[in-house]
Amino acid sequence: MNISIEIKERDTDHIDIFVAGEIDAYTAPKVKEALEVYQVKEGIVLRIDLTEVSYMDSTGLGVFVGAFKSLRQRQSELILFGLSDRLFRLFEITGLSDIIEIKNVEGEMNGNNA
Repeated sequence: MNISIEIKERDTDHIDIFVAGEIDAYTAPKVKEALEVYQVKEGIVLRIDLTEVSYMDSTGLGVFVGAFKSLRQRQSELILFGLSDRLFRLFEITGLSDIIEIKNVEGEMNGNNA
């Protein structure tokens, strides 16, 4: 399946990325490539809207873990939002929901994140 990635830079420190489709072994490299540009910047907030993502496998999780680690080293933030219940459970089962900030919708937290 194809994947669609749309990037909107609200300003130099706030970037919104909208992902639609399935994130799997075939499409994860495209997501990774889109995120890599921002992983080298200091002090940014990278918000990723996964509302239109219908499926994600471990390859997709790996992309977000890698982005989270890189951003954190540069005092930047990664925020995921719009996850379906199914996607949120995937992050919850793997324990990633405890370290990566996840929101249901903009401004509303999902899970126990602070």
